[in-house]
Parts: sequence; C-alpha cells; structure tokens
Amino acid sequence: MPFKSNVDRRHHIPKQRHRVTNWAEYDAALRQRGSLTVWFSEEAIAAWRAEPRMTRGGQPSYSALAIGTALTLRAVFRLALRQTEGLIGSILQLLGLNLAVPDHSTLSRRAETLEVPRPQSCTGPIHLLVDSTGLRLCGAGEWLVEKHGTRRRRSWRKLHIGVDAETGQILASELTTSEVDDGSQVEPLLDQVKGSLASFIGDGAYDQEGIYSTVTQRHPEADLIVPPRATAVLSDDVESTPTQRDRHLQSIAEHGRIGWQKRSGYTRRALVEAAISRLKRVIGNGLRSRTEQRRMTEVAITVHVLNRMLEFGRPKSVRIA
Repeated sequence: MPFKSNVDRRHHIPKQRHRVTNWAEYDAALRQRGSLTVWFSEEAIAAWRAEPRMTRGGQPSYSALAIGTALTLRAVFRLALRQTEGLIGSILQLLGLNLAVPDHSTLSRRAETLEVPRPQSCTGPIHLLVDSTGLRLCGAGEWLVEKHGTRRRRSWRKLHIGVDAETGQILASELTTSEVDDGSQVEPLLDQVKGSLASFIGDGAYDQEGIYSTVTQRHPEADLIVPPRATAVLSDDVESTPTQRDRHLQSIAEHGRIGWQKRSGYTRRALVEAAISRLKRVIGNGLRSRTEQRRMTEVAITVHVLNRMLEFGRPKSVRIA
C-alpha cells in the first residue's frame, strides 16, 4: 500500500490526534472489564448439573453452562486447565455454593463437543470487515528456541474474522491451517453473518474474481471494497457494463490510491486490525488446546469474551489535529 512504500518520505506529516468525547463512560467500562465480581443466579445454580439423558451411555455430570463458564474464565485469565479447576473451586467455596467442580480432564474432554452461542448481528445492513492473523500453538517457549534452537519450524494456525464496522463486534470466525488462502474462507464467514451487507471490505488478498461473484450472489446491493492489485487491468466490457473492480481502477487512476481509500471507505479496514490487536493483547497470541476441535472451541469462547467486553462500552473519538 502507498503508506508503506512512502514511509521514508512521510516524516514531515504530523500524526493525527483524536480526543475521546465519552471518557467517563469509557473509563468505567474499562474498569468493569477487569472486575472480579462473580455471582450465580438461581437459574444458573439449577442448571449447573446436566440434564439426565434418556439414551444409552454414560451420564454427563455437568451442563454446557458449567463447562462454558469454566472455559470462559480460563480464557480471560489465561489459565491452564488445572488452575481453572482451582479457580472455579475457590469461587464456589467463597460464595458458599454446594456445587461440584468440573475437573481438568472433564473440561478438556467436553471442550471437544461444546457448542458456544454464535454472536448476533444488528438488524440493519452491516459493513463487514474481514482479515486474518496467525496464532501460534503451544510448545517450546521463545527463550528455549532462542537459547537452544529448533530443528523444525514452529506450527501455527490462521484465524479469519469478520467484524461489524459499526459496533466492533466479531460476527464470524474461522480457524484454519497456515497454508489456507484468505479468499477461500469468505464463504464460511458469510454463512455466519445473519442479515444483509452494506459493504464488504478486505485487503488485497481478497482481490479475486471468485470473491466478487460470491459476495454479489449473496448480497447484490453490497459494495465490495478491495484494493486491486498493482498489475490489475480493466475488463473487456468496461465501456458497457463496468464491474465494481473496474470502478475502483478508474477511481485510482483519477484520484490515486490514497484518494481512492478515502472516497471508497477503505480506511474503515483499520478497525478489523484493531480488533485483532485487541484479541492478542487481552487473550493472547497463542492457542493452548491440543486438538483441532478444542482449538475451535477456544476461538469461539475468545470471540464471545471480546464481544461481551465491548458491550460494556466503547470510546467515541473526534479528530482534533
């Protein structure tokens, strides 16, 4: 992108300054995110134990609510499974509740099949921002690799997310292996978004003909805002029936890439990068689970936690310089 290639010539441009207009509410929301106020409603106490099953096989001792609560605390406080078991036990003891504590083996096993509620989108058309990032797998620490070296490259997984530009909520997520192309996950992400799209915004990795057709078939009225590649050319039918990509190329030729970014609304894509940064700062940049299904559950719980934190409050800022 232009801001990357011209970095050596942008030192004279002052950095933008913004002022938060709802600082009191946002400050209270940040404190509430770290509050350790825990309570159990009567409904939660009654639903802690699993319903008896009528089919053959072993009877589960804990409900999905109990397992989900424990795994949520594990994600928030970055705990191992045994430490999570100890935390749940101490909370129940402090509250004086006579409830059984799920052990670490049960938490690990039930994470394989736990169903986490999907995030709900707003009623109006959504400005969907998509991007991906890497999450490392548990293994040798950074100090161990630097000190003694390693014979093989460290494994990692790629997380694809779709963010609502208006609310900052993560509406869709997919966890894949590192070699999976970003464009191949557009359809699974769109399957998770309930509602119509006002726009679909992604970086240059999504400049593919198949993505344009997929988004157009599902949401004909949506604007697809993706920067064309530097070698992109106009289509043969540009004079009669120009495509969205053709209009982007024409706008870039007339106003330049920076001008196109401002006119098209591509600058909103910074919000999905902020969501990825929030995920890694709050939850971490790695996956603790050992199997693929448990890693998917871990990601789903992470998304649920971040969305709940955003419900407490978000900053509203205006540019002052």
